[in-house]
Amino acid sequence: MKNYSNVALGLIIISASIIIISCLFFNYQISPISKDDTEVVFEVPKGSTFSSISSKLKEAGLIRSSSFYKLYIKLFRPSTLEAGKYKLNKTMSMHEIVKTLEEGSKYNPDAVMLTIPEGKNMKEIASIVSENTNISSTSFLEAVNDSSFLDEVIENYWFVTDDVKNPNIRYALEGYLFPSTYELQNKDVDAKYIILKMLDQMEKVLNPYKEKITSSKYSVHELLTMASIVEYEAILDEDRALVASVFYNRLDSNMKLQSCATLGYAIGEFKLTYTYQDMQTDSLYNTYYYSGLPVGPGCMPSLESIEAAINPATSDYYYFMANVCDPTSQKTYFAKTYAEHQANVKKYLTCF
Repeated sequence: MKNYSNVALGLIIISASIIIISCLFFNYQISPISKDDTEVVFEVPKGSTFSSISSKLKEAGLIRSSSFYKLYIKLFRPSTLEAGKYKLNKTMSMHEIVKTLEEGSKYNPDAVMLTIPEGKNMKEIASIVSENTNISSTSFLEAVNDSSFLDEVIENYWFVTDDVKNPNIRYALEGYLFPSTYELQNKDVDAKYIILKMLDQMEKVLNPYKEKITSSKYSVHELLTMASIVEYEAILDEDRALVASVFYNRLDSNMKLQSCATLGYAIGEFKLTYTYQDMQTDSLYNTYYYSGLPVGPGCMPSLESIEAAINPATSDYYYFMANVCDPTSQKTYFAKTYAEHQANVKKYLTCF
């Protein structure tokens, strides 16, 4: 009886050892093949299956064994394989490779990354587009002001209204194209394709505020106009809501906004100081010359500036100034009265 027990125990130990060794061997076979993370562009031909590409994966040095790969496929049964090019590397396990392939091809060797920085105006954006695509600046600006295209945009985007068709506006959709990084299919995309991508992103940004925007005493066009002013005038994010409050306080008191941002856009040149002649420029963008908000935005505002325009701080401030004379300081000084403002100017703007 004792001999039978010893034999049974021995068989159990042998069986357990075989299972453990098999598991370890299987895990080794499906583990990453190397620590080399160099990108491998792997192409899946049309009509391929997960099983049929086993030899190609082996040849590319992405898996150790075609047989174990096929076994893995039988065990885990991934979904349909999509033809295309995939970014893989040798540090990926078999599980990661199959998962990447299962998610579908996202690799496009002709893709172009287009980065539009915050605070750029439409002319500057057109220049950035022309530098990164085969679209000329002129073509991009023509698309922005295309009347029939604008009608389509107004119909499809809740936040774009007939305000953008005001003939006094320099570029119809200025302030409406959200500044961000966009992936384009290639350099030959259409200008309207880029514009629509940027409008799509602006819609995502504005949607959470839709109820507050529609109930505001200011139109969405006016709010984006205010946001574009805040974008230029505020140095730090934490100052944006206070800067917005200054301009809203001035509007409520029937004071001219007197924003250097609008003056710079009106004359086509941004300067640290402006002359009296500059301030007398007859432009609906110039808030030194005309009362109220300018006719439209003068740049593409960031999310932070849009939030400040929609949710300004509550303050008694009517003036502010940045200490531009000290390049190490980014402080903005706010004042309730003109006398306080003049004292700040005398104290901090010592370089003029």
